[in-house]
Amino acid sequence: MDSELNRTSATPGRSLLAPPPGTIGGIRTIFWNERELRAGWRLLIYFVLFLAIGGAGSFAALLLHLPIATSTGITATALLVHEIIALSAALAAAAILGVLECRRLGDYGLPGAAAFGLRFWQGFVWGLVMMSGMILLIRLFGGFSFGELALRGPELWGYAALWGLVFLAVGFFEEFLFRGYTQATLASGIGFWPAATMISAVFGASHLGNRGEDIAGAVSVFVIGMFFCLTLRRTGNLWFAVGLHASFDWGETFLFSVPNSGLVAPGHLLNSSFHGPVWLTGGTVGPEGSVMAFVVVALAAAIFSHVFPAQDEK
Repeated sequence: MDSELNRTSATPGRSLLAPPPGTIGGIRTIFWNERELRAGWRLLIYFVLFLAIGGAGSFAALLLHLPIATSTGITATALLVHEIIALSAALAAAAILGVLECRRLGDYGLPGAAAFGLRFWQGFVWGLVMMSGMILLIRLFGGFSFGELALRGPELWGYAALWGLVFLAVGFFEEFLFRGYTQATLASGIGFWPAATMISAVFGASHLGNRGEDIAGAVSVFVIGMFFCLTLRRTGNLWFAVGLHASFDWGETFLFSVPNSGLVAPGHLLNSSFHGPVWLTGGTVGPEGSVMAFVVVALAAAIFSHVFPAQDEK
């Protein structure tokens, strides 16, 4: 089916970003299409708002002495604060643009009626299966050991829940920022798959800022990003991708206790270890940098395309 995000559906009313009456010639062509401000200008406004709101949120966190994630000190609570601030900024910026564009926030990929419904839980299961598949393939080739339990009792369940909340926030934030407002808006200007390719490339490149990440890991993130875009295209919203993203990261970081884009998190379940060549294990990057990541994502995309066939895609 056509993704809801590709439609120019809007609530009744004239967009506040519509061309001013009487605007003619080159100026109109540069700034507006036939209905509203062009996609590139709307994206620029969105990211300015996102950075401003996020900066204000971070400043407020400092004033309130909330835990702050740094490059040398990352805890689950600090990362949760960071992701909530970032998610709030992404949603608030989209809400403001939605008022100007006469669109609902749900038009950008997170319709409230589908919240935590079937698609979310389907994605959640897919994420766990995909991460488990990567780990088991690496183990099959002799590159992974489970080790012993690193946590027990209440501490185990506490960290399991805390990291679950963290990666739920990560899933919401990264999916909405890259494949919510940004994807919907850019796709309205250049089409779904060109927009998906550009945004997934940025998504992969953005991970190069993570300590321990490398080119192979960034390319893997690009490929995974394209798979997320496929789930958006076929299901019509982001709920499947949010569930998949959250459980994929949770399985990687807590359940199997391996590096996640270079991050080895405190409070993980196992004292697991990698051993063997970097092409197999991913090295400091983690499973995302392994050749097995490409195998699993390719297989997942093929199965997903069969389970969720295209219907009247344009």
